[in-house]
Amino acid sequence: MPHNPCLATDTVTPLDAVVDPSALRRLAMAVAQGVSPAEIFTAVAEEVGPLLGADDAAVVRFEPDRTATVVAGLGAWVHELAAGTRVELDDPLAITAVFRTGRSARVDDHDYSGASGPIADYLRRVRTCSAVASPILVEGRLWGAMVASTKREPLPADIEERMANFTELVGIVIANATSRAELTASRARVVAAGDEARRRIQRDLHDGAQQGLVSTVITLKRARLELGDAAGPVVELLDEALAHAEGASGELRELAQGILPVALSRGGLRAGIDALASRVHLPVSVEVTAERLPAALEATAYFIVAEALTNAVRHARAGSAQIAAVVDGGVLRLEVRDDGVGGARSDGSSGLLGLRDRAGALNGELRVDSPPGEGTVIAATLPIQRSRAA
Repeated sequence: MPHNPCLATDTVTPLDAVVDPSALRRLAMAVAQGVSPAEIFTAVAEEVGPLLGADDAAVVRFEPDRTATVVAGLGAWVHELAAGTRVELDDPLAITAVFRTGRSARVDDHDYSGASGPIADYLRRVRTCSAVASPILVEGRLWGAMVASTKREPLPADIEERMANFTELVGIVIANATSRAELTASRARVVAAGDEARRRIQRDLHDGAQQGLVSTVITLKRARLELGDAAGPVVELLDEALAHAEGASGELRELAQGILPVALSRGGLRAGIDALASRVHLPVSVEVTAERLPAALEATAYFIVAEALTNAVRHARAGSAQIAAVVDGGVLRLEVRDDGVGGARSDGSSGLLGLRDRAGALNGELRVDSPPGEGTVIAATLPIQRSRAA
């Protein structure tokens, strides 16, 4: 009877040969640096495969319809299926046992003749010798599994518990990614609610108090015309009242513009920025896309430009400024540059700190480059979510 290497299931590999502390450190460092979950999953599979002596290693996610999605991995079957492939959880598969029990499972020397589906087809074709799957738990709930397989010889007998180091790390990555996504969504909701409140206040001011003041100014002017060339205390009081009403109307108009300018709401980002530049006592060149963008994105870009111009005039003592906002694929690239004294900071209590938070709420980034004496560049990269378009 020919020797079957898959029958030798008592193989034991030294711990250091399977769980390399440096591998865990590399993965933990990637987690700390905020690398995307997809990249982490791929990195985990790339670390686990060689350390276990596996031909294939993958991270799969369990779905509500009792299927599994291949999230990332390396090896021939992962290459054949590709990330994102949904597979049925057939009985002989190790990941199926994990799905049902929530515990590690292994399958050795199985012919998979009674199984169907792309994974079983591959395992049957290449005559996989050994497969081990370990559960991935996220906050105590079964999320998916890590699976490794080999065609040459069985995986170590205690490999399940050794894989736990990596599955625990994957669970942390998923939990962190979920928390970040929830935080970003929460911040986006806060920003959207704030902008909607601005629009409502602006409409109330325009349709209520502002219109009332305009009517008052018109009435006072008509009264003044009726008096003609008359003089005296009554005329002086009327002139004073007219001056106060016109002043209040102007202040209210400026207040409404500061809340959320009509030009931005009606004409888009270019109209809003043109209006900003026209009110600044500073030469400003403007190159801004005419494309209408999602309302939240337009408001964020507008306030970034407004704060940057305020910094240029009030603090940087700039002689000129340049504004550029272009759509590049799926992002808006915004830059405001001045030739002032520099030294601006995006931390502390400055208005730039709030802008960084606002950009982050849209999954964007804000960068401030302001070396002393060399001017200031405020740049933002803001993803365009078309589903939110105004």
